[in-house]
Amino acid sequence: MKKLSIIGMPMDLGQLRRGVDMGPSAIRYAGINEKLEGFFEEIHDLGDIAIGRPKVAIDPDSKLRNLELIVEKSERLADKVDEVIKEGSFPLVLGGDHSIAIGTLTGVSKHYINLGVIWYDAHGDLNTAETSPSGNIHGMPLAASLGLGHRSLTELGGYSPKVKPENVVIIGARSLDEGERKLIKEKGIRVYTMHEIDRLGMTRVMEETIAYLKERTDGVHLSLDLDGLDPDDAPGVGTPVIGGISYRESHLAMEMLAESQIITSAEFVEVNPILDEKNRTAIVAVELMASLFGEKLL
Repeated sequence: MKKLSIIGMPMDLGQLRRGVDMGPSAIRYAGINEKLEGFFEEIHDLGDIAIGRPKVAIDPDSKLRNLELIVEKSERLADKVDEVIKEGSFPLVLGGDHSIAIGTLTGVSKHYINLGVIWYDAHGDLNTAETSPSGNIHGMPLAASLGLGHRSLTELGGYSPKVKPENVVIIGARSLDEGERKLIKEKGIRVYTMHEIDRLGMTRVMEETIAYLKERTDGVHLSLDLDGLDPDDAPGVGTPVIGGISYRESHLAMEMLAESQIITSAEFVEVNPILDEKNRTAIVAVELMASLFGEKLL
């Protein structure tokens, strides 16, 4: 694609830890525009979707935290992503917690018959109100996009599901709740846990992922949570899980996706500068974006 549109989604309503709303600013401060300018003829930074400073509200029926607000803000993001794609631009969304994916995928999926999703994350984000230990919606976006969970989330944009379970690949999982494990088996979702990454190597994991999605999809969305990486490489995240994907393995994964040319939209989420060390995690995010869009060592 010739055009890139950057959309900031500084939303921290899907969880409890403050600071992730500053993620888009931290990524911009890390030099995203300068880093990516050689890969596109035009880069448009569309600024941030306005979130404001709303008070935490618990939905009385579902016990979900900030349900109405997340639905409202996600609709705005979905509209913006939809608009960007209609203009022939590649949408790159900066988070914000991972609940933003509900909005991103709503805006993206209406443009594809069989959208594929790579969920690069330590977590499955496959909880519903019934299975969630916390009621935090940032643990639910993939379930909601599959049409599972609270109707306000699943029916965003007026249609459901946004993606089929057979078109999803989760990479880097190492912290799954019981309900999520059950759902993965029930739906036959393809998952490469850290066990598979260690055993097969990242090259084979990505070769298999690319071949699998190329065969069955007409576009692929990358949803990359920085907690997919090991906390040693990406410390500034709200829910770090040790034993994660390395910085170098992540670069290799992005480089292979660049070569495959299957990625049609992307989001990078859960950068929390308050928990970071000298903006390291935002810098990592920008470096990975550069690899995704074609940066090479030689």
